[in-house]
Amino acid sequence: MTISSALNAGVAGLSANATRLATISDNIANSGTYGYKRANAEFSSMVITNARGAGTYSAGGVRASTLRLIEERGALVGTSHPLDLAVSGRGMLPVMPEVSLRTGSSGSDGALLMTTTGSFRTDANGVLKTESGLVLLGWPATSDGTIPVFPRDTITGLVPVVINSNQTAGDPTTQMTLGVNLPATATEPGASGEMLPFAVEYFGNLGTFESLDFSFTPMVPAVGAPNSNSWTMVIRDSASNNAVIGEYSLTFDDSRSSGGTLANVTATIVPPPGAPWPPYDPATGTLPLTVAGGPMNVSIGRLGDPNGLTQLSDEFAPVQITKDGSPVGNLTTVEVNPNGYIIATYDTGFTRVLYQIPLVDVPNPNGLLSLHNQTYQVSPQSGSFFLWDAGDGPTGSVEGYAREGSTTDVAAELTSLIQTQRAYSSNAKVIQTVDEMLQETTNIKR
Repeated sequence: MTISSALNAGVAGLSANATRLATISDNIANSGTYGYKRANAEFSSMVITNARGAGTYSAGGVRASTLRLIEERGALVGTSHPLDLAVSGRGMLPVMPEVSLRTGSSGSDGALLMTTTGSFRTDANGVLKTESGLVLLGWPATSDGTIPVFPRDTITGLVPVVINSNQTAGDPTTQMTLGVNLPATATEPGASGEMLPFAVEYFGNLGTFESLDFSFTPMVPAVGAPNSNSWTMVIRDSASNNAVIGEYSLTFDDSRSSGGTLANVTATIVPPPGAPWPPYDPATGTLPLTVAGGPMNVSIGRLGDPNGLTQLSDEFAPVQITKDGSPVGNLTTVEVNPNGYIIATYDTGFTRVLYQIPLVDVPNPNGLLSLHNQTYQVSPQSGSFFLWDAGDGPTGSVEGYAREGSTTDVAAELTSLIQTQRAYSSNAKVIQTVDEMLQETTNIKR
């Protein structure tokens, strides 16, 4: 009966608008919640009578469906803490519930959740997590700061990020540049032939102070002969009990165009077992030495290069000595760069990559399952996830010192609230009218 269908349609309208009111109230309540994604109620009509010219019509009513607009992005809000993180663009941060960590589950067998923002702090054990108990996940770096290759379609390799504030670290020296001027007068006939020592400090693998001891011995020609312009350079390592780790014959150019620069570098022969010392590389101007802690490249300059070893005038002086590495330092700050690398800075100026935070992406973000604390989980509607490097593929960048604001527009929600209230009142009026019509029908019998 059409009058009964009108009653049912009015009831359906009340229910649908009540659903919309619930989404509006949720959105307004979370207008100040970081990372909140607003919910939206969509109405769709239900058709019962679709025959033309039937002369009667039965109201089908309306039904509401809700959708959380996860792919919408809120504005980034600047903060004063480096571990307040947000994603600028597509992608989400991988996290796991703290309860999984307490039960012994690791990133490879725990539940993977994702969020677009979080205020992460270290707990008593150094675990980086939010106040709501979301633990940040990342790929651990090796000792040299590189990230190994991990699968991108599973969470194998993801581990909780742990940062110990009292940790110390050292950076061993692996590169050294030697700029020293040797006196040209020392290779003249009749010179004393005195050996010239020179030491350069470097940092060992354990943060200890070691040194490379260089000794330069001029080749003195006979009286009446021209200058030899040749030297013997012997290199000793203090960490190897001052053992010789390299010996080279140096010859300098005396031409007008390149006078005083290296003309030739030849590795001498090691007495036993007779093999030469590591050869000089003329393309890079380096000596591939091996100290007690491992390999070290010492640059003495390319042939004809005035910035390396030189032989000019009558002074023996260091011109430029540079090296990498640093002594043991204490952790001072931890920051996250736009590519998702967690970088620790020590009071010695040494920086070190600790973890890389990948960004999680799915084909349909709006299909993700919404959970508490602005977290989301993969569902059949969202599709399978993939772990991207921040800034690669479709994903955006990771921003430190920032939080993502709520996507709620309070003005728009209040406008929708007025419309919903009027629609609810109108549906209630329909029910009241149907009730009066049914009362009139009942009064016919009287």
